[in-house]
Amino acid sequence: MLPEYLVNLCKNQAYNPDNFFLIAGPCVVESEEMVMEIADKVYSICKRLEIPYIFKASYRKANRTSASSFTGLGDDTGLELIQKVGKTFGLPTTSDVHAHEEATIASSYIDILQIPAFLCRQTDLLVAAAETGKVVNVKKGQFLSGPSMKFAVDKIQKAGNEQIMLTERGTTFGYQDLVVDYRNIPWMQAHNVPVIMDCTHSLQQPNQTSGITGGNPQLIGTIAKAAIATGADGLFIETHPNPAVAKSDGANMLRLDLLEPLLEQLLRIRKAVV
Repeated sequence: MLPEYLVNLCKNQAYNPDNFFLIAGPCVVESEEMVMEIADKVYSICKRLEIPYIFKASYRKANRTSASSFTGLGDDTGLELIQKVGKTFGLPTTSDVHAHEEATIASSYIDILQIPAFLCRQTDLLVAAAETGKVVNVKKGQFLSGPSMKFAVDKIQKAGNEQIMLTERGTTFGYQDLVVDYRNIPWMQAHNVPVIMDCTHSLQQPNQTSGITGGNPQLIGTIAKAAIATGADGLFIETHPNPAVAKSDGANMLRLDLLEPLLEQLLRIRKAVV
């Protein structure tokens, strides 16, 4: 069941409360046309399948391998376009915030503040996000265990905010790979918060000498199915009509036309395990 704060965010949608929820969208805001196309398609799919849907796109990509990589259209433009998607389709929205001073600014445009994995220990950022009163989704650091995320939860709660979600996104394995330890899903649920599986970033192959992060998008379905089987409350899937030309994380995004059949499979798994 969705916690009350997510029920309130998804109140404009007709959905089955027994289904997992979906956070999906492009990695970064590339253009108005692109974000609207993706939101429209995913919204239609989720409406038919009765899946609660939260639109995601980064207004700025602060963590890029190369200094020459695309980082966004500008903060104001990116945030305004995310807000426009939310208003157009009646959807809750989320995006990354990277520093404590960004939290208040971003909270005027989006419903859920997402804390990037590399920043999940930054106390000032967690507190600033909490103090906005918005839902805070913290991605587990690639260097942390599920049980150790209790400290991030504690920081947000002590700042007066109980609207918390945690996201599993893989664990560093050597220098250029990640693995998923599915024990982290129940371990993080033990903190009494919803737990999301990031099915795309968990397949990254970071630190490539080319300066571009690699990935294994052919395994997105495998990650998602295992996550639903092990009880994940929600899924995070970055998607794009043509990942080959995406300006960020194209190597591990799901092609948009593959999303619907995957979600259909996942609902069957969900029905079997709940």
